[in-house]
Amino acid sequence: MDSSLRPPVGPAITVEPPHWISRRSRRMAVIGLILADQALILIGFAIAYWMRYLAVWPEPLNRIIVEVEDKNQVDFLAFLPIIFPLMVLLSLRFAARGLYRSSRRISLIDQISIILSSTLTGIALLIVFVFLYKPFYYSRLIFVFVGAAITLLLSIWRILLSGYRHWRWSRGVAQERVLVVGGTGLGQQVMNGLAASPGLGYALVGYLNDRPIVANGRAPRIYRHIGQVEDLEIVIAKHQVQQVIIALPFWEHGRMPDLVQTCRDLGVGYQVAPDFYQLSFDRVDMLQLSGVPLLRPKEISLKGANLALKRLIDVGLVLLSAPFILPVALLIAIAIKLDSRGPALFRQTRVGKDGQLFACYKFRTMVPDAEARKADLHALNEADGPLFKMRDDPRVTRIGGFLRRRSLDELPQLWNVLRGEMSLIGPRPALPEEVERYEHWQHRRLEVVPGCAGLSQALGRSDVSFDEQVRLDLYYAENWSVGMDLRILIMIIPAVLGGHGAY
Repeated sequence: MDSSLRPPVGPAITVEPPHWISRRSRRMAVIGLILADQALILIGFAIAYWMRYLAVWPEPLNRIIVEVEDKNQVDFLAFLPIIFPLMVLLSLRFAARGLYRSSRRISLIDQISIILSSTLTGIALLIVFVFLYKPFYYSRLIFVFVGAAITLLLSIWRILLSGYRHWRWSRGVAQERVLVVGGTGLGQQVMNGLAASPGLGYALVGYLNDRPIVANGRAPRIYRHIGQVEDLEIVIAKHQVQQVIIALPFWEHGRMPDLVQTCRDLGVGYQVAPDFYQLSFDRVDMLQLSGVPLLRPKEISLKGANLALKRLIDVGLVLLSAPFILPVALLIAIAIKLDSRGPALFRQTRVGKDGQLFACYKFRTMVPDAEARKADLHALNEADGPLFKMRDDPRVTRIGGFLRRRSLDELPQLWNVLRGEMSLIGPRPALPEEVERYEHWQHRRLEVVPGCAGLSQALGRSDVSFDEQVRLDLYYAENWSVGMDLRILIMIIPAVLGGHGAY
């Protein structure tokens, strides 16, 4: 271990919490966010007032919105006694629901959900209060406009803010410095996930472990060993660590209370990665037997009614998007034919649900003899596990490179979706030779219908390791919901537009 990390002999040293400045800046950022929300709530009320009293609506909306006698028309200043209480009420509600926590810990969908539910609650309470004391003073319709305007403005603001933050994080700006405690398989998976997803806002400082990671006789360059587990306090101060992820194997969990207390004493955030790797990477359900907690592998949720609902959504979305996708597909096919010889479509055998083989369709992005040349390039494979990936694959055509970066080469797979062989969201379909090299636990990903895109594409696409892809696929299969599919679709859009990790 580096001797500079060992404490000096003598009186006990006091390590000052290293991030009081960043904590103060975070508090200022929260205050700024609250003030911005207050301003948008006021603007939303002004827009609602304009919509109710000043806007000219086309018929027949005008007869519905504008009352004949206009007896409820009052000056905008007359709304101030209810505007300011609503601003305070919504701010308190947003804070209680966690809207002002770190954006790394609350998703964009959750933020919009909090805004919608809190605004509806605030408007409902305001209506009750107003019509108890002044039942005929304010227009009832303006409260509908107020709720819609505030929800829309705050949601757009959060979308823009989230996009800006992720744009900065993906370029290494304002990332949170993270230290991983643990260097076994679990710790390596955590570090791989951090390295593959810079848009999450984390910068990996290194890891602590009693022994450095060694592969093929040398330490991997992607893992930076900066000390032993007992050096946590000194490493936090020396490297300005802002977040600690404890990823110790289950046989070392006895060290966890001291590590957690160290993080608390220094005012540093911490998270714990549970070691369920002995359960074949599955998520688990917790049961109790006379007060004793029991863990059991979670069942696949994509069955029965859930599977039927997912199928209905898939077919509906494909049919609705067909008028827009078909012209784009035609232009792509023409571009492929003009760029290189060979067919526009590429047909390949893939493994579907329960190991069934099917013909998967894509736009051709490689030269016609690409499969025959694959063996010559096997030594240059950049992917782990059974996958074959190359960043600068010489077989890819000019138009093919563009299609791959934007995932447009996969548009023909919508035909597989209509045939029921694939879904819009799900694990990517594997090649038969890849499945032959699966480890036993990895076969569980074949228990669900494969998809055009999945969690791994949303989080990192080709930058995610194969084990991590399988783990994400299992999580998806075990925890599926309509909301999860919607979140994945929203996450995939910036990944596709940015071309991150696609090759």
